[in-house]
Amino acid sequence: MSSLPPPPLLVRWVGRLTFAQGLAMQEALVARHLAGDAPDTLLLLEHDPVYTIGRTLDRSSLGDPALLPAPLVEIGRGGQATWHGPGQLVGYPILNLARYGQDLHHYLRALEEALIVGSRALGVSAQRCPGQTGVWATPQRKLASIGVGARRWISMHGFALNVSGDLQGFAAITPCGLSGISMSSLAREGAPPLTVEAAAAHFAPFLATALAALASSPPAPCPTSPAKPSSTP
Repeated sequence: MSSLPPPPLLVRWVGRLTFAQGLAMQEALVARHLAGDAPDTLLLLEHDPVYTIGRTLDRSSLGDPALLPAPLVEIGRGGQATWHGPGQLVGYPILNLARYGQDLHHYLRALEEALIVGSRALGVSAQRCPGQTGVWATPQRKLASIGVGARRWISMHGFALNVSGDLQGFAAITPCGLSGISMSSLAREGAPPLTVEAAAAHFAPFLATALAALASSPPAPCPTSPAKPSSTP
């Protein structure tokens, strides 16, 4: 594990993309990282409507996939089904986790912390929910989903924060496999009106700060290869 501090995080707002375009950008950055030729990068974007699910045998959160009103993609993160679409800020940190403690659990907590602190700065009472990954307005209303993976300790995937707009896409599934909860957004919880691009600009410093704090923490012993992709979406 490297004891050197990470170089500055490169933050890129890349606009609205199809899921395939976003995945291709991630794959290209991961390949560059593995070749030793990429900066740690945070991609911030908005997706066209799409459903995703992690690599799991339990697909009950999808209901009947044939009835979904948008395409379905299986991806290499942990967790159950979720929806991405307009009004949602998606973040893909492509990082060499050897510089950030090389611990997926601590990495997930850092992403949560950034989104919680950033949401509170907008007047939203964001919090964790014991035993669950993500960011919540209350134990019954979820604001952000987090699902990550790692390839030779290079991170992929990330978070989806509901900023504003229609959340009807979630109605076709059981989001993250959690029954009895509803998906909320910053707008529904009283935040000032924000475009997704403005939300990206707002949250970027909080994410950079949380990751820098993670990098400065004393490294813990870790295995030589990453755990299976972790976290609910």
